[in-house]
Amino acid sequence: MRPVGFSTTPNLVLRLPMWRSRLMLFMLFFVFMLLLIRAFWIQGPGNAFYEAKGVRGTQRELELPAYRGKILDRNGQVIATSLEAKSVIAYNDTVPDDLAPEKLKQLASLLQISDAELRRKLKEERKQVFLKRQVDPAIAQQIKQLEIPGIGLNNEYRRFYPEGEAMAHVVGFTNVEDRGQEGMELSREKDLAGHPGQRRVVVDRLGRVVEEIAILQLPQNGKDLQLSIDSKIQFLAYNAVKSAVEQHRASAGGAVVLDTQTGEILALANYPSYNPNDRKKLTGEQLRNRVLTDTFEPGSTMKPLTVAIALEKGVIAPNTNMAIGAKYLIGPKPITDTHPYGNLTVSQIIQKSSNIGTAKIAMNNLSAEEMWNFFTSVGFGQAPKIGFPGAVAGTVHPHKKWMPTDQARIAFGYGISSSLFQVARAYTIFARDGELVPLTIERSPEFKHGTQIISAKTAIDMRSMMETVTEPGGTAIKAQAEGYRVGGKTGTAHKLVGKSYANKYRAYFAGLAPISAPRIVVAVMIDEPTGGSHYGGDVAAPVFSTIVSETLRTLNVLPDNNLKQMVLQDQNSVDIQSASAKVQQAVLKR
Repeated sequence: MRPVGFSTTPNLVLRLPMWRSRLMLFMLFFVFMLLLIRAFWIQGPGNAFYEAKGVRGTQRELELPAYRGKILDRNGQVIATSLEAKSVIAYNDTVPDDLAPEKLKQLASLLQISDAELRRKLKEERKQVFLKRQVDPAIAQQIKQLEIPGIGLNNEYRRFYPEGEAMAHVVGFTNVEDRGQEGMELSREKDLAGHPGQRRVVVDRLGRVVEEIAILQLPQNGKDLQLSIDSKIQFLAYNAVKSAVEQHRASAGGAVVLDTQTGEILALANYPSYNPNDRKKLTGEQLRNRVLTDTFEPGSTMKPLTVAIALEKGVIAPNTNMAIGAKYLIGPKPITDTHPYGNLTVSQIIQKSSNIGTAKIAMNNLSAEEMWNFFTSVGFGQAPKIGFPGAVAGTVHPHKKWMPTDQARIAFGYGISSSLFQVARAYTIFARDGELVPLTIERSPEFKHGTQIISAKTAIDMRSMMETVTEPGGTAIKAQAEGYRVGGKTGTAHKLVGKSYANKYRAYFAGLAPISAPRIVVAVMIDEPTGGSHYGGDVAAPVFSTIVSETLRTLNVLPDNNLKQMVLQDQNSVDIQSASAKVQQAVLKR
C-alpha cells in the first residue's frame, strides 16, 4: 500500500485564511515604523528635549555669594565682618524615598530640627528646599559625610561681631538673608550689601559639585564702612554705664561721647544690651537704643541753656545777684529747690542747680518765643541727621501755646522732651565757643565749622559756671576727672508714667572736658536708680568722670589740671567722701 503524506491528508491539513496572515504582517510593519519614527525623533528633532532633561538631572545653577562690606571703627578695627558658612539644600527630586531612618535621624540632629520637620521639608513639592542656612563649616562637613543623595551644600556668609554686646546698638545685625535689620547694618544696607552672582555646575547623585561649567554672573561685594566710633572708648563707656546700672540697681543707662573738634561720635553706649552673635533670647528692652530713640524730660541739664540765652541777651551776668527764697509761685504748684537759698549769683544758680533761680531768670528776662527759638536752634524738636535708624526728634511745643507755668518749668527741663544725644549735641555750643557742631557717625577726622549760636564770651562764661558744678559746693564733685578740669550740669528728673509723675527718677550728667580747651562732650543717663541716691551728681557724675578721664587719655589729650596742686588747695574744703574714687586715692596718697 502506497503511503499517504501527512500534508496531503485533507483531514490533517490546517489552512489559515489569507487575510489573517496579511493583517499580522501589516501590524508588525506598523510597529516597526513607529519604533523607527521614535528613534528618528529622539535622535533628531526631539533630541534637545531629552538632552535638556538629562542636563536638568546633572546640572544646576548655584548662587555665588557676595561678600558683605565690613564695618570698621575709626582706627580700622573690624567691628562687623562676614565669615564663611554653608547652607544645606535638599534637591527633593533626587532624595530617595526609602532613605534609611538612621541617616534621616542623624541629619535632623545635625540640623537641630525634629525628624518630623525634616520629613516635611523633604516632601515639599519644590525641587530645591533650604534645610538650614548659615551652618557652621564643621557641622556642614559632618552632613557631607552622611552621603545622602540629594542633600547638597552651598557656600554663603554669616555676620560676626567681634565687639559683642558693647557695640551691639551701634552696628546692629543682619538676618539670615544677610540683610541689615538694626543699627548701621540697616541704615547703610545699600552700601554694605553685596550682589550675588550665579554659576552653572555639574553635580553627582549626592548633590556634590563635580564640575564647574560656567560663571553666569560675577558677584559684586559690598563696600566697607568706617565709623567714627572708637572701639576702646565705646568699650569703656559701655562698661562704665553697665557698672553704674548694676551698682545703683537701675533699669537701664546710656552714654554718648562727642568729639567737639570734628563732630565725630566716639561712643554710643546702652545697657541693657545683647549679643548680636546670639540673638535667640533677644527682647525689646535689649534692643532699645536709649541714647537716640528714647525721649525724656532733660531736667536740670537744660539750665545752662536757659542761662546762656539771658547772658547772650545781656540782661544778666555771671555775678548778678538774685533773691531766691523758699518758693516761687507760678501756676497752681509752687516751684521749689532741694535746699532753701537766700541770695545766689547766676553762677551759683548753676552750681547749686536752683530751679527757682533759673525760673526767675526766664520769667523776668526772656520771652517764650526767645526760649523756643534758642532751644530749636540747638536741635531740640528735630531728629538728628546722622543717618541712624530710629533717632527721635523729641517735643518742643509751639511757644504760642506756652502758659507762664510752662515757660517757667521748661527753663529747668520739664515740659520738654529730648534724647540724650540731643542734650549732648546742644552742649557743643559751650565747648566750641558758641558754635553748634555738625555731627557724624562716619569717620571724618577734619575740623568742622559749626553754626554760631551764642558768642564766644557767653560760651566761656558758661564753661566757668559749669566748672563750679564739679568743684566743692557744687552738685557734682564726683564728676571730677583725674588730671583734667571738667565742667557740666547734673540733672535729676521725675519720670512721667502716663499723665502723672511717679516716684521714679532719671539721673543725668552732661558736660565737657578739658575746660581749658574742650575736646569732648559726654552725656550720661541712668534710668530708675533704686540703690540709694537717685541724684545725677551721685549716680551719673561718676560715670562721666570715668569716661572723661579714660577717653582723654585715649585721645592723647594733655592734662590741664595739676592734680597735686588741686589736692593741696582743696584739702581743707573738698568733701573727700563725695569725691570720685580716683580723686580719693590721690588725696590719700598725699
